[in-house]
Amino acid sequence: MANTITIEDIQAAAARIDAHRTPVLTSTAINTIASENSGSPMELFFKCELLQKTGSFKIRGATNAVQLLTDADASKGVVTHSSGNHAQALACAARMRGIPAYVVMPNNSPQVKKAAVKGYGATVIECEATQEEREKTAKKVQEETGATFIHPFNNPHVIAGQGTISLELLAQEQQLDALVIPVGGGGMLSGNTIATKALSPQTFVFAAEPLEVNDTYRSYTTKGRVANTVGARSVADGLLTNLGEIAFSVVIKNVDGVFVVTEREIIQAMELIWGRMKLCIEPSAAVGVAVVLYNKEFHARVKKEQIRKIGVILCGGNVDLVTAASLFEQI
Repeated sequence: MANTITIEDIQAAAARIDAHRTPVLTSTAINTIASENSGSPMELFFKCELLQKTGSFKIRGATNAVQLLTDADASKGVVTHSSGNHAQALACAARMRGIPAYVVMPNNSPQVKKAAVKGYGATVIECEATQEEREKTAKKVQEETGATFIHPFNNPHVIAGQGTISLELLAQEQQLDALVIPVGGGGMLSGNTIATKALSPQTFVFAAEPLEVNDTYRSYTTKGRVANTVGARSVADGLLTNLGEIAFSVVIKNVDGVFVVTEREIIQAMELIWGRMKLCIEPSAAVGVAVVLYNKEFHARVKKEQIRKIGVILCGGNVDLVTAASLFEQI
């Protein structure tokens, strides 16, 4: 597959991967809050990828990429660098195919994350907590083992796998007016934009991003790919990566808008979903919810375009109770 991903690639991925068909849930209480905040009636449909294997959507893309390896390449295993959901997803996908997985993780990664990756049978290689060291170490492992490097988001097979979320969502809830998708590296955003525009071209696709790491917003606004400031942080730790090269081209061409939210708004949205829907989403998954609930520019767009039925992807739930409780104490 070239860097151009088609709806056929995504449909083929859906037939290939063995992911859960996650539910779509609604909440009358949250619909009421969103409608009152925006001054416009809204119905929200939450695609619950926090209930996916390994606790996030990442298993879709990782499985698609692993399953597409030749037997010769697969026998040597796969390698990646990740401290989060992609690490667990690739380890799980490799175990399902019965091949080795090598995951480079920063030495300051929480022990619970390292344990989860090891629990899927992967070999964890620790390195210094810089992007340069992660890439350098992964390359060394690749050279030593012959393993295939599977990028967390800048990989067309990974992107096609992530796009299967929208295939399901559009079948589960037809005639959505808009879809709101959190964005970090952009694998999920680009894959689902391609799928949505192919199957439901009238549906708007909007990206949701933390204000503190808003490289996608700035890239979209200036039509040139820019990066976040080194060391920029957000409570939505799954969205810290810069927009990938493949995703950038899709975002500029087909995404209908990018909206940002503050750290406080992210935590408020997270607490609301935990409290009202009893869904233990991670902060990154709360970013899309926060845009729908609190972003005034988004509300203006909703009124202008007469948007009512909105799909929101709750992308993951890998957060521990202690961390969540400490976040909720901040608001």
